[in-house]
Amino acid sequence: MRKNRFSEAKERVLSPVIGKHVFGNLYDVEESYLKDLELVKRTITEAASVGNMHIVDVLARQFDSLDSPDIGGVSVIALILESHVSIHTWPEAKYMTVDIYSCGKDSRPGVAFDYILSVFKPKYYKMYTADRSYTKPRTN
Repeated sequence: MRKNRFSEAKERVLSPVIGKHVFGNLYDVEESYLKDLELVKRTITEAASVGNMHIVDVLARQFDSLDSPDIGGVSVIALILESHVSIHTWPEAKYMTVDIYSCGKDSRPGVAFDYILSVFKPKYYKMYTADRSYTKPRTN
C-alpha cells in the first residue's frame, strides 16, 4: 500500500531529531590569519562542504581593534540547511572560537572542525562535543 503525503510528513515529524554539536577554542593562532576576513569566510565554506553541510547564507563582519588603531577580529556565521557554523576571532589574543551545530543525518561536524584546525594551525586547542538529539519520549 502506498503512503499518502500526509502519512509521509507525519512520519518525518515523529522521527528523532538529530543534533550534533562540535565547538571549541583555538589558541596561539597566527595573528594575521585571525584578521583575514576572506580566509575565515573561505574556511567556513570549505569546512561546511567537507562536513557534508549545505550553506544557505554567510554573514561576515570585520571589527576595529579596541586596543589599537589596527584591524580587529572577525565574526563569520554560515547559516547552513542543517543549522550553523561560526568562527569568532581575537587577533590581539591569538585566539578564536568555533561552533558547528548540525541536525543533518549525514553531516560530519567533527570533520568540519578538523578542517578548520588544518587551516589555522593553532599551537593547541580544546574541542567539545554534545549530542543534542531528541527522540520523542515513549508513553506507557
